Amino acid sequence: MKQSLLMEKYPVFDLEIPKSETSCANTDAVIAALKARIDAHPKVAYIATFDHYAHTTAIEGTIAEAVKDARNIVFCFGVALPNPHVLAVRPRSIGVADMGDHFHVTFLEPPMEVATKEMEAWCKGLADKPA
Repeated sequence: MKQSLLMEKYPVFDLEIPKSETSCANTDAVIAALKARIDAHPKVAYIATFDHYAHTTAIEGTIAEAVKDARNIVFCFGVALPNPHVLAVRPRSIGVADMGDHFHVTFLEPPMEVATKEMEAWCKGLADKPA
């Protein structure tokens, strides 16, 4: 995984997974694999899957030509609610874009290291075939 700053302020993790290195054939399969990890975690709640591609198409928005499909899976670790400020960084989301020959998986760095490590492991686990 690569970590970078998006727009010089958002810490983002990115992973590109060649389709030859995963058993996932499409974004639905990637989202299903991530949802299985979310459902298996005793402290994580699945919230929704958002079809970003369909939404952007419906409102006649702009989509990069290389993006063939794009979804977000939304969930919450929410193991504590120490103050109302943490609501600003919840829930969490992992974005999945089908780029034709690979999937681009990305998420905003959570303020909780345990969540970061778990989300990173979920994304890396998508590459389940040898290169």
